[in-house]
Parts: sequence; C-alpha cells; structure tokens
Amino acid sequence: MQLTHFTDLGLRVLMYLSHKDRQEPVTISEIASKFSISRNHLVKVVHFLAQKGWIITTRGKGGGMALAQDIKSYRLGSIIRELEGVDALIDCAAPPCALRGNCQLKSLLDDALLVFYTKLDQYTLQDALGGRTQEAIIMLHQSGFIDSAKFKHLP
Repeated sequence: MQLTHFTDLGLRVLMYLSHKDRQEPVTISEIASKFSISRNHLVKVVHFLAQKGWIITTRGKGGGMALAQDIKSYRLGSIIRELEGVDALIDCAAPPCALRGNCQLKSLLDDALLVFYTKLDQYTLQDALGGRTQEAIIMLHQSGFIDSAKFKHLP
C-alpha cells in the first residue's frame, strides 16, 4: 500500500505549520518552494485542509495559514483516512469479480486497513515531529534547505 501524493503533501503542510517560532504567516508559495512541489497542486491540498478545519487560512496581503489546533489533537489515522478518502483497498464490484460473494480477500484487506488506521490513531502530529524531524522543520523555516550532514552525528 502506498499513500497518495495528496496525502503526502497534506502531512507535509501540517508538519511545516507546526513550527511556532516565526512572526510572518506561512504562505502556499513558501511551502511549494521549500518542498519543491507544484503550487497549483498545493492549493488543492491547502483548500482541503482548511475545509476539514485543520488549518486556518487568511487571504490577501499579510495572509497565510496556520494550524487550527494544538499539534497533540491531530490524530494521524484520522488525518490519513480523510486525505486518502479510501474506505476499502479493493472494490469487488468494479470491474465485477467472478469470485464476488465467495472470496475472503476483501474481508481480510478491510480488516487490515482498519488495523492500519487504528494503529496510526495512537499517534499525533506531535509524535510525527519527534526526533530529528522537528529540527529539520526548523531548518526549513530558517534557511530553506536541510543540511543532512548536520544530522549524521545524531542517532
């Protein structure tokens, strides 16, 4: 299983917005530049995050975005479930499967997906920012790139 690019970008935005020690608002253009991603695609992701109430956006000069809640309240399983928009890993109806109704595979995969999301719900955005991740986020805010050599001495 692989998460979609949309989910990946959504998680990156939330992680980037977790950095509190800055005066100016974070913009879509800034994040697009820092992560070398399409601004147009990022607009769609940010719009979705704002619709879900996960971020607050302000338009116009001096506008930008910020997290809507404390980082401890963002459950990774819930976020990924919403970003992915997937209830099941396979759809036996389209195209119609000849084994439909006589196969256990869908049930097993549905159970596994539930376990996946349940496990991720044990973690918050704060957990995802542990270790060197938060340091990397700070470096992105300060310099625009991450010097991976700096992290070689850390476990």
